[in-house]
Amino acid sequence: MLWNQLQEQTVELGWDFYGPVLLFVALVALAVPVWAAIGSAAILMLIISGALPLSLVGESLFHGIDHFALTAVPLFILTGDVLVRTGLSRKFLDVAEALTQFAKGGFGSATVLVCGMFAAISGSDAAGAAAVGRMTIDRLVESGYPRPYACALVAAGACTGILIPPSIAYIIIGLVLGISASTLFLAAVIPGIAILVSILVTNIIMNRLNGWEGGGNMPLSEWAGNLRRALKSGWYAFIVPGIIFYGIFSGRLTPTEAGATAVVVTIVMGFILGTLRLSDFPAMLVSSAKVNGVILPIIAFSLPLAQALAILGVPQGFVAAATSVSNEPWVLILMMVCILIAAGCVMETTPNIVILAPILKPLADNIGMNEIQFCIMMITALGVGFITPPLGLNLFVVSGLTGESILKIAYRAIPFVFFMLVVTLFIAYLPAISTTLLPDIYK
Repeated sequence: MLWNQLQEQTVELGWDFYGPVLLFVALVALAVPVWAAIGSAAILMLIISGALPLSLVGESLFHGIDHFALTAVPLFILTGDVLVRTGLSRKFLDVAEALTQFAKGGFGSATVLVCGMFAAISGSDAAGAAAVGRMTIDRLVESGYPRPYACALVAAGACTGILIPPSIAYIIIGLVLGISASTLFLAAVIPGIAILVSILVTNIIMNRLNGWEGGGNMPLSEWAGNLRRALKSGWYAFIVPGIIFYGIFSGRLTPTEAGATAVVVTIVMGFILGTLRLSDFPAMLVSSAKVNGVILPIIAFSLPLAQALAILGVPQGFVAAATSVSNEPWVLILMMVCILIAAGCVMETTPNIVILAPILKPLADNIGMNEIQFCIMMITALGVGFITPPLGLNLFVVSGLTGESILKIAYRAIPFVFFMLVVTLFIAYLPAISTTLLPDIYK
């Protein structure tokens, strides 16, 4: 129904719309890099439609990434790399393990917690999946978990990388829609924690149903002693996320300044601890540059495409098509959630944000949805795609680490997907989840 209505609204566009869309789909199917597929589709759309002179494409590409806020992206990525190389990430695991060892399934819960801790620094899913997976998957298997499930647990926990601030995804959507990244970070705290809790609860339920991991029944005094020792040994690791959160949420630092401060502090701590050497820097910088080199070209090439879509009236056409199906806000919200989840299954978060946010935002405005809530809903729904085939980036990361079949991991991830979807729907229909911590001006 929606597709038929959308065709009616956009039929007059003809090949100036459908041609570039087909080209983009074909290039992605042929495994052409996403930035190249987006750029080719954008140029073809501009050539056929004449929406913008081709002479302005270079200028659009430059302005697409000429934003101070984007400087935070490589800084948070580099912070995550430094964190791993200095060994500070293992301090997070020690504290998380000490915190959860009193309960049955404690190490599984610790794995999820350390994913959340890593997310609060790096803002990247793939980096979190790789870093935590190397530390925990073998130990999870030793604790009694099947290897495919252990991989699925890490992949699901790492989804918090774009859901818990500071998140690269929120920086990008804030840039696209003209919303402060600091505001989005504040709004994302409760939703991010809710997703983390849903993954924890899912693991506890699965562990109790299958009896994978023993433990539990630890005396309170012993648990408190272990936790005290872990905190005493690794308290300094929490200085980095403390700086990021305090700096951003107090308003003393912008996300970019917080990222720069975190990098410097982490490097200094690595030198003081003797776990970081000058010889480590080339590898760290190359690793961070590779990740950043995937993100920024997508943003740059998506801008002319988004401009062409806007000039051709595609966002307005989508709103008209959607509202012709139903005017009920709950139906339209469910429609948006389904579109985002489907998009997250087949494409990475960055192109989805840059392409879909300008298209779906007018529909959210049309039903009176808070723009902050819309952003949180969008990122959360897209985050589910990190553990759903066929793309499922986190599935590929943990599969590469372990050699385990992606399909086996994806099957074990189904319970996590279900509970994450439940939380996503709560976020979509209950504005308070996203706006409770915000000043009244944003509510």
